[in-house]
Amino acid sequence: MVEVKGRWALITGAARGIGRGAALFLAERGCNLILQGRTKEHCAAVLSEVKALGVEAYAVGAEFSDISQVKEMLEEIDSLGKPVDIILNNAGIQIAYRNEYLKTPPSDYEESFRINTIAPMMIVYHFLPKMEKRGFGRIVNTTSGIRLEPE
Repeated sequence: MVEVKGRWALITGAARGIGRGAALFLAERGCNLILQGRTKEHCAAVLSEVKALGVEAYAVGAEFSDISQVKEMLEEIDSLGKPVDIILNNAGIQIAYRNEYLKTPPSDYEESFRINTIAPMMIVYHFLPKMEKRGFGRIVNTTSGIRLEPE
């Protein structure tokens, strides 16, 4: 595994599930964190947990269906002055499973595409050039909705 001690990671969807687990895993290895949730308050518990492990950490809030909030979040992260070395694009949604596929409203696709594709790519495009310039970076894009569609 790459040495993460002292590095900075941005984890989206950090309030619970895979994001929370990744935050704790990285913090245990000395990685500093920027934790994203729909609101900063959503990340309060995990923020306390990772700080208790001795790392620096911040919470940022952004609703990924609102692209202007993603832009504001990126500006806020930049204002922290911390070099983001690792990105876990984990935040995502799975629109409710539908039995009548032909009645799926276009808004389902629009919201899903903004949250699952556009927002993560905005994050990647924002930080990747900085990673390249520093000569180090790791980006992982993931999502899971399997619990909603076990069949």
